[in-house]
Amino acid sequence: MKKIYLDKKPISIEDIVSVSRNYAPVDISSEGEARIMRARKLIDKWVKEKKVIYGVTTGFGGMCNVTISPEETRKLQENILMSHAAGVGNPLPEEIVRAIMAIRAHDLSMGHSSCRIETVRYLISFLNEGVTPVIPEKGSVGASGDLAPTAHLGLVMIGKGEAFYKGERMPGSKALEKIDLKPLALEAGEGIALINGTQVMAAIGSLLVHDAHRLSKIADITCAMSLEVLMGSDTEFDSKIHQVRPHPGQIASAENMHRMTENSELITSHKDCGRVQDAYTLRCAPQIHGASKDAISHFKKTIDMEINSTTTNPLIFPEDETFCLGGNFHGQPIALTADYLAIGIAEYGSVSERRVERLVNPQLSELPAFLVRNSGLNSGFMIAQYTAAALVSENKVLAHPASVDSIPTSANKEDHVSMGTIAVRKCREILNNVEHVLAIELLCAAQAMDLISEEKPYKMGDGTQEAYRIIRDNISHLDRDRFMAPDINDMVSLVRSGKIIEAVESKMGKLK
Repeated sequence: MKKIYLDKKPISIEDIVSVSRNYAPVDISSEGEARIMRARKLIDKWVKEKKVIYGVTTGFGGMCNVTISPEETRKLQENILMSHAAGVGNPLPEEIVRAIMAIRAHDLSMGHSSCRIETVRYLISFLNEGVTPVIPEKGSVGASGDLAPTAHLGLVMIGKGEAFYKGERMPGSKALEKIDLKPLALEAGEGIALINGTQVMAAIGSLLVHDAHRLSKIADITCAMSLEVLMGSDTEFDSKIHQVRPHPGQIASAENMHRMTENSELITSHKDCGRVQDAYTLRCAPQIHGASKDAISHFKKTIDMEINSTTTNPLIFPEDETFCLGGNFHGQPIALTADYLAIGIAEYGSVSERRVERLVNPQLSELPAFLVRNSGLNSGFMIAQYTAAALVSENKVLAHPASVDSIPTSANKEDHVSMGTIAVRKCREILNNVEHVLAIELLCAAQAMDLISEEKPYKMGDGTQEAYRIIRDNISHLDRDRFMAPDINDMVSLVRSGKIIEAVESKMGKLK
């Protein structure tokens, strides 16, 4: 696998995904090392000169006016990790922690922090050797960045805290031994450089936007399948409609669904029926899905910017030998856009559940009740629709913006915080729920196709036929009631694997 240099400009979301999920090897180039060392030399010089520098020779937050002697600067950095490691809750998944370390290493390698190259090398070793610090998921208010979670990360570097290594949870000191490293002795300014920044929310956001992009394609595939089996029309995909209201996402969704349903015998089979217009969940699908696509695009721009930014404080500028105290650690850009994304993703689930209802309701679909023969004895997909409805309702609660809240911290020195990490965490939960709702719709659409084919075999659209084929290669037709949850879980796994998208795109080219 190709090595990824974490100091490159720019680093991409795909790079972060490769490191976090595919275990791509990482390194820092000589140019990155030089940037790190230039900034570090200035810190050492200023400490000797007894300059007052926040977090380097002073206390933190509300104690920023307390000056620390040169003899105590090392202890100060160890103390900040121990005192700030106050997170609670379940550990963040390994892939997220790996993304945090990759983005943190990239930030430090830009040469605006007080870290030594030796310290950055520990992060590189953790990624390459498979050490994953235990980071509780809760405790960040999103300014001064993600202090509590990243402090847990830093603890392992100094031989404290806990880490996972080859699936085993162990003390941080033991994890270091496993990869032949000694506990790191931090120098002035390194503790604050390790924890001050938006790396946790940016890491979750990076994986989130990657998965949301996949979800947007699956949503278009799913809707196209449902439209066919519900005997909908393809006229709503006509490009003329969307050119006079040219939102990019709307145009993309309409084009995707038009291409997928091309040559569909199902659609042409009822061309001259008496129905004038389809229900909104079919007719307005490009507009609904498209708005969510635009939300994903907006969030991606924010994350692309964030993972290529330096978000620590203080910031060192070696070119003119100065440092600045500012607020790049404030997570407001991520918080606002993550809340927007959460609403956009939730809408995919909302409209999908309404299509599920149309599929299982014989008064709306003209298909067997709950998509099963001998209904009454068999309940078919009745409760699968309940599950979809429950998930959609849960998402309505989760979609409440986190960014509108703020609680002052650190003796009111930090009197407005972003809640950005909460925003991305709940957005991630919404996405998980919507994956399950779309999985239920895919099961229902495939089942409906089976029932229609029993009466008369029809060719589906060029793209939807491929999606149907992959589904039936992995999950069998429901001829009578069976344990439903495994089918839903299998479909979710199929969605996440990317196999449905790959099959469709292999037939008709890339979806937008």
